[in-house]
Amino acid sequence: MTKIFCDIADIKLVKKFNKKNIVKGFTTNPSLMRKAGADDYSKYSKNLIKITKKPISCEVFADDIKNMILQGKKISKWGKNVYVKVPITNSKGKFMGKVINILNKNKIKLNITAVYTSKQTKQILKKINNKTKVIISIFAGRLADSGKDPVPQFKQSLKISKKFKNVEILWASTREPYNYLQAKDLGCHIITAPPAIIEKIENFGKSYQELTKETVKGFLIDTRKSKFKI
Repeated sequence: MTKIFCDIADIKLVKKFNKKNIVKGFTTNPSLMRKAGADDYSKYSKNLIKITKKPISCEVFADDIKNMILQGKKISKWGKNVYVKVPITNSKGKFMGKVINILNKNKIKLNITAVYTSKQTKQILKKINNKTKVIISIFAGRLADSGKDPVPQFKQSLKISKKFKNVEILWASTREPYNYLQAKDLGCHIITAPPAIIEKIENFGKSYQELTKETVKGFLIDTRKSKFKI
């Protein structure tokens, strides 16, 4: 089964979605933290972690190897359910293999983010052991946004990581509910999605007739509210 993680940092929404059985974990990033109004990254993150016992990813934001490692070690101590989120490269495009390797050797659970290719997946696999948990987050939506098909990258990444029982491939930057079925069909271990998309996934199963009736009713309600005449 493909697990669904909720991609959010808003405290109220984390509390709400933590109660849902369909949600098996959470992913955050500095952008979501900023949007949620966090002004103290550490304090805010720790408050989020207190809400849930489910896996939750918190990202480093340093741009150099030394400080990424320091931040990663600190974040890992915030809770047993914490995954340290590390970007595949820094802002200059340098592969953060040393960061991944050192944190992995320290038995720190990792979520490697901003991954786009199976080649990058292969680089990651060369830097980790086959025991400590690692999530590899491939940005499907952003690949599709740029006119590139993400599916081949997932297929190859899943194939080459198969022998690593500690590695999970995650479908990231989800754009629509149907992506869940795509991820599930591919055999992705996890998909992370924003609250609005998860709520739509919960409503899967409606018949074509039900969808047609709902759509026509919606048009009818809007025309009556607008008092349109022909």
